[in-house]
This record gives sequence, structure tokens and C-alpha cells, in this order.
Amino acid sequence: MSFKYPLATATWGEAEQAAMQRVIASGMYTMGENVKTFEHDFANHVGSQHCVMVNSGSSAILLMVAALCYTKNPKLKLNRGDEVIVPAVSWSTTYYPLYQYGLKIKFVDIDLETLNYDLNQLETAVTDKTRAIMAVNLLGNPNDFNRINEIIADRDIVLLEDNCESMGATFQGKQAGTFGVMGGYSSFFSHHISTMEGGLIVTDDEELYQILLSLRAHGWTRNLPKHNLVCSEKSDDPFEESFRFVLPGYNVRPLEIEGALGIEQVKRLPMLIDERRKNGKLLQAAMANHPDLIIQKEIGESSWFGFSLVIRPNSKLTRKALVAKLNELGFECRPIVAGNFAKNEVVKYFNSEVHGTLKNAEHIDQNGLFVGNHHYPIPEAFHVLANI
Repeated sequence: MSFKYPLATATWGEAEQAAMQRVIASGMYTMGENVKTFEHDFANHVGSQHCVMVNSGSSAILLMVAALCYTKNPKLKLNRGDEVIVPAVSWSTTYYPLYQYGLKIKFVDIDLETLNYDLNQLETAVTDKTRAIMAVNLLGNPNDFNRINEIIADRDIVLLEDNCESMGATFQGKQAGTFGVMGGYSSFFSHHISTMEGGLIVTDDEELYQILLSLRAHGWTRNLPKHNLVCSEKSDDPFEESFRFVLPGYNVRPLEIEGALGIEQVKRLPMLIDERRKNGKLLQAAMANHPDLIIQKEIGESSWFGFSLVIRPNSKLTRKALVAKLNELGFECRPIVAGNFAKNEVVKYFNSEVHGTLKNAEHIDQNGLFVGNHHYPIPEAFHVLANI
């Protein structure tokens, strides 16, 4: 089915096409200088010291969790059984790495308007057993990191960010994804920039950065500096270091063609975010007082991944009817991420608990959806939405 208002459209132009052709002509397709340059450029853009590109946003979150399990820093290290707090609404791979590394998952409800943590619920969920908080910036909306840091206070709690949906969002002028010890991003086709598939991790911690480099490629030493914080020192003989494995890693390396696309896309990122924000302002003006639908309440400056529409608790409108009407009007729709993830069958494998109740997550699960935003003006879309 062809939609007038699809969820996502291509952000590539002639520069991206030319970049791909250059990589094809070079004959060098595996991870190399283009990936390295993109990592450098992206780190500069968000204001981080280090960036590691991987093959997806999901892999970014996986490596972030893994790195905390292998760090030697006792203030950051996670051990099997440690409790990690997560919001009940997010994508599956926010949770899977926590399960895969034997961590205990505590689900906390979300706010019906911001779609991020219900901060009062988060505050009561934190106990002496809590070792980490995963902050998920949903649909482009950053969390209130002032409040989260007040909740953490002086406790030994590690803050991580799943920023896969919120590249370009800012809170008090600082880029989302840079508030935690590590932040993960996605550059999948439907996201703010696209490298086809792809993900990024940023951090200011040198040891975590080097662990990520090793984990990304088999857990070997090849990509580490001679003097490093993972295996101390490497041999001067590259042959000896060719197949030396020091961590149980993965192969989640990106391709050179993805790095080349990223170099061009990050140049356009400020413009792409600015245009999305212009559309966000139009949505807010058109839908602020809609009698049946709640739109997302912006925290800081959202990068407006998409536009959520949540049926008000007292409305007689049903989601089935809303989806049918939106489809009829040309809007492609999706549920709000994975809805209330705690009700999914896969959770039976987790070591997990629910803090309090998840009434807002459940309401989102049954009564929420989102439509697409784009890097070009769509003013007529908001006129149509306002009159639903």
C-alpha cells in the first residue's frame, strides 16, 4: 500500500550517491578509513571524546552493556544479578542485552505525555540494589536529566542512554546520548540519518572506548593501541597480534560504504533536525487542544523522530477506528515502539520485576500509535490530523 504520509523517506542526495560509488571503485568494503572518519566527525558533532560505529543501534546497546561487564573500574562494573532499571516502553533490544548478561531488569512506568520515564515512579523504584538506569529517549524526546541525576544523587548508579530514536535532541543545550557514561544511536534507514544499517556509541571514558573497540571485532587486540587499558601492552610484531583474543566479543563491524554515507549524512544532520523541528512546531500548534488525542510533551528540544497520537483516557475513540481513519487519509501508522514490553511473551526468560503498576505503559500499548515526521515541510498533514 502506498501512503501519502509514509513513516520514513530517504535523506540521501547526490553526495551520498557519489560516496557509495567511491567506495565501490576503491574495492575496499570492510571497515576502514571511511568508518574512522565518520566516527571522528560524529564525536565532534555531539561533543564526545570517542565514537565507535557498529552495524546497528541494537548492537550499540549490546556493546554498551557488555563493556560495563568487562570494565576494571569498580564504579562502573556490572555483575550478574545486578539490578538495572528500564522504562516499560521501548524497543526489544533495550532489554535483551541486559538479559543476555545476566542482569536483573526492573520495569518502571512511563509518563503518558512525555512517553519517557514517569520520574516519580523512577524515584521510588531506585533502591540500594540498583546499579544502573537505562534512560531511553523516546521518539526524539530527551529525558529530564536534571531530575534523573537528582534521583541518582551520590549513589553508585551507572547512567546509560538508549538514544537510538533521538539523534539530534538536546536538553539544556547538551546532546542527548551524552548524559550517560555511554550513549547508543541508530542510523537505520528510518532514523534521523541513514547509513542503510548502522549504529554508534559515544563515550568520554577511555577504558570503555578501548573495550568497545575490542568487543566490536571478535574481542581481539588488533584495533587497540600498543599501550592500552584492556590487555596492557601489545607486541610490536603485528603477526603475533593478528589473532590474539582477550575478550569474548562479537563481529558487529560496519561496512566502509556505511561509513562513507555517514560522513555525508552528518554534514546534513543540523538541517535535517531543524526541518523536523519546524514540523514539530506545526504539530504542537495544530494539536495542542485536541479533544480526543494527546501529543507528546516536549522535554528540552526534541528531534521529533515521529509524531505520537495517544487516545485520551476519557475518549470514546478506539485505536482500531483511529488507525483505519488515518490509513484512509494516507497516513502510515505504527504502535508506539513495542508498547508495554513487560507483557511480551519473551519476558518469561528474563530475571525481571515490575515496579508498582504500568498503567500508562498499558494505556499506550492499547491506545497509542505514531505517524511519520520528515526532513521537509508537511503542513497539510497537520491540518488533516487536527480535523480527525
